[in-house]
Amino acid sequence: MARIAYKRVSTADQKTDRQLDGMTFDREFEDKVSGKDTNRPALKAMLDYIREGDELYVHSLDRLGRNTADLISLMNQLKEKGVTVTFDKNKMTFSPDTSNPMNDLMFTMLAAFSQFERELMLERQREGIAKAKELGKYKGRPATVDKEGIVKAKLEGKSFRAVAKEFGVSLSTVQRALDEMFPLAH
Repeated sequence: MARIAYKRVSTADQKTDRQLDGMTFDREFEDKVSGKDTNRPALKAMLDYIREGDELYVHSLDRLGRNTADLISLMNQLKEKGVTVTFDKNKMTFSPDTSNPMNDLMFTMLAAFSQFERELMLERQREGIAKAKELGKYKGRPATVDKEGIVKAKLEGKSFRAVAKEFGVSLSTVQRALDEMFPLAH
């Protein structure tokens, strides 16, 4: 039986320090990506690693995920594996061999609220961007592609593939950079 921790924050610059602080574990898995779906490397590694009889600790339900269907599916997978899951902040524990209708109801409600909270955040973000665009203050994400360098390399006679490889971009990005510098007359 192993004590396992799963920690998640949404971005690479955030820290998981406050999650499960002061607790000790045999193994810890940490993701720094959105909880919108289950396509997370540490989550997948944890699911592959965890075994019957293990105890999984997660700071709070929204750290495991932000999608109700995914959360229910994950909990079913863990239950089928025989894993006990504890959500520390929510003070909820789910054992594979016992059923607690009140815990199940609270889990479903909290999962729905977690998804709802994420959707509200995204809606506020879209509204803020729209307002900033309206005021001419939204410039979008800063360019991360060296368009001038791409065009220069292409003008030097390098192939599309060679330019794409050199700059670490896709072929379509090379084409887009050229189209922006030398738009075709339609």
